[in-house]
Amino acid sequence: MTDGDHPRFPLLLAPGAVDLDGVREALERADAVQTLGTDLAATLAWATGVPRPRSLAATWELLAGVAARDVAAARMLEPHLDALAILDEAAADGIVLDTETDGSWGVFAAEGPGARLEARRDAGTWTLHGTKPWCSLAADLDHALVTAWVDDDHRQLFALDLRGPAVSARSGPWHARGLDRVVSAPIDVDGAIAVPVGDPGWYLRRPGFAHGGVGVAACWWGGAMPLRDALAAAAAGERADQLSRVHLGRADAALWAARAVLVETATVFDGGGSASPGLRATRARTVVVDAVEQTIAAAAHALGPAPLVADEAHARRVADLQVYVRQHHAERDLARIGSDVAAGDGGW
Repeated sequence: MTDGDHPRFPLLLAPGAVDLDGVREALERADAVQTLGTDLAATLAWATGVPRPRSLAATWELLAGVAARDVAAARMLEPHLDALAILDEAAADGIVLDTETDGSWGVFAAEGPGARLEARRDAGTWTLHGTKPWCSLAADLDHALVTAWVDDDHRQLFALDLRGPAVSARSGPWHARGLDRVVSAPIDVDGAIAVPVGDPGWYLRRPGFAHGGVGVAACWWGGAMPLRDALAAAAAGERADQLSRVHLGRADAALWAARAVLVETATVFDGGGSASPGLRATRARTVVVDAVEQTIAAAAHALGPAPLVADEAHARRVADLQVYVRQHHAERDLARIGSDVAAGDGGW
């Protein structure tokens, strides 16, 4: 999969696909960052300078290409681009926002036991109070789009300045061996002024919610491609046997199928949507995560322990991917797909 020292381009799309010039330039700039993914400041500086591609297909091509270089770098870029896409979507829906969009962005929408972030309105000003879990890189970013409870049943999206004195980012707990640089810990918020983005429920209702979920899957897929490359090199070696080719074939077929799903999903979404965008996104994510996990297992079986203990880049990639794909909801997403199909909403 390599051309010189760098992953092949493009990975997902046809070489003549539209909107790839900006992707190519962003990847060339990424290649110039020698500490991409390992130096937070340098990687975030690069990410904030990446222009957002005009299409989902090109966005996912960019994310896959970055993940093929470094999984953690893609993990930093993806929420930044997603936040900018959400702000653009809000503007297209006529939502007027009184907030600056410069700097680095995150999206904090997860919930967890024992943590609750509430939004209160007083004389037209919204303030946030409480704790928000799973806030990736909160200590290093400038802004975030954050969901907060406006009552017992509804959440609303807000733009939050993470540099303000009313926001405190915790350093942990974060004992991760994979994505150890991308600390995802709670933030504590004590009356920080926030800007509402849409009405309650808008964040989940918008079409872009499904789009963003598949963007994460494009990162997973791109991150697994160098493992396929390692399998191909092993299968081409002098000591290769039939089993090494079986492992390569299994990974290659799974990643090839996942690529086809990503391309089709981008085509449908870029073409104006889908009757069931959430179901389509969940199916795509499930296909991709299965392919990535099959590839990780194939690499472990075919290559043995040596690259996991003696090849720093390979070991880091495997560890990063194993943490990253746990953003997938596994059997719960399969149950969601089954529920939709059983209810008659599963048309292709």
